[in-house]
Amino acid sequence: MSVSLEIFGDRWSLLIIRDLMVRGFRTFKEFQQSGEGIATNILADRLRRLEAAGIIQARRESDARRISYLLTEKGIDLAPVLLELLIWGARHERTAATCAFIERVEKDREKFLAEVRRRWEEGDATPLLPRFGNAGAQHSRAKSGAGARQPARHARATPEGVE
Repeated sequence: MSVSLEIFGDRWSLLIIRDLMVRGFRTFKEFQQSGEGIATNILADRLRRLEAAGIIQARRESDARRISYLLTEKGIDLAPVLLELLIWGARHERTAATCAFIERVEKDREKFLAEVRRRWEEGDATPLLPRFGNAGAQHSRAKSGAGARQPARHARATPEGVE
């Protein structure tokens, strides 16, 4: 486990891998503008580290100044780990992921992972995760008593959205 954490065990590396895997990001500018607030020097460092570890590869575009980043086979093999982290976070903490989305991927993990891999194999940069934000219900943990954790409350999905 320590070997894995050495390679991708910090917040920024995991977010870069997530963004490549399911948000369709490919360029330095896209990562920088993701809304996570990563400083440019940290982003450049993490991209170099991930490339050196064989998790991602950098590829020059036709415009030689522009570089695209892609997951390698080693990188896409992290999909189940990231999915479980997403589900765990939504189960135990307040996240921007909607209850409906979390319930859907939790119910059919294999289908979600197969779609992640298919998109990677085909070079499809279409975002797989919906944009999370203030619209719709957020997935969150609930507390009662002296900090005791209860299962997250799920909103009810309707054709108009989430209640």
